[in-house]
Amino acid sequence: MNAQAAHPSRVVIIGAGGHGRVLLDALRLAGAVEVLGFCDAHEQLHGVTLHGVPVIGNDEDLLRDYKPDEVALVNGLGSVGDSGPRGRVFEMFRREGYRFASVIHPRAIVADDVRLGEGVQIMAGAIVQSGAQLGENVLVNTGAIVDHGCRLGDHVHIASGAVLSGEVTVGEATHVGTGATVIQGIQIGPRALVAAGAVVIYDVGRDTKVVGVPARER
Repeated sequence: MNAQAAHPSRVVIIGAGGHGRVLLDALRLAGAVEVLGFCDAHEQLHGVTLHGVPVIGNDEDLLRDYKPDEVALVNGLGSVGDSGPRGRVFEMFRREGYRFASVIHPRAIVADDVRLGEGVQIMAGAIVQSGAQLGENVLVNTGAIVDHGCRLGDHVHIASGAVLSGEVTVGEATHVGTGATVIQGIQIGPRALVAAGAVVIYDVGRDTKVVGVPARER
């Protein structure tokens, strides 16, 4: 498992919403990390302390006060049907020279030979099986299963409770919704949306939304 710099000593979480707070908990459970603060666009949160951690300001404040060689970043933006904002934040800070820490909850199960890109997040109860490959900024959310040999492109979000059976390929910036099931060998194109609860038994094209049981294009 390639998890270098998974828990650097000092991090800032981008986004003080629900997903950001879940990441704070995961980082604390993993230990050996100091969370310096949250960064959030909502001015009403600036100066507020959440779970003992201050909201230090917005993106501009982060860029001004913390240099790329001083901190690692954690992408605290979630996604509901659209992984685009998570990807854009990741790419913007990467262009500024920052690196993103990976976060692997201590109650997740990740096989030793799994390949992880920068900034991967694997949350509590998630399982990632042997031979899987996860690109940069991939989020495998609470209780999701990524079975053997799956390949996930950059910025993919596998939402809570979703299941990818063996050898599934998921293109970049695709969102697989809560409780969805994808049978073995399926290919899902970039920027697709698999709706919550869908059962995918056919390949899904790029920029396509599928819903239902079995999943059909909408």
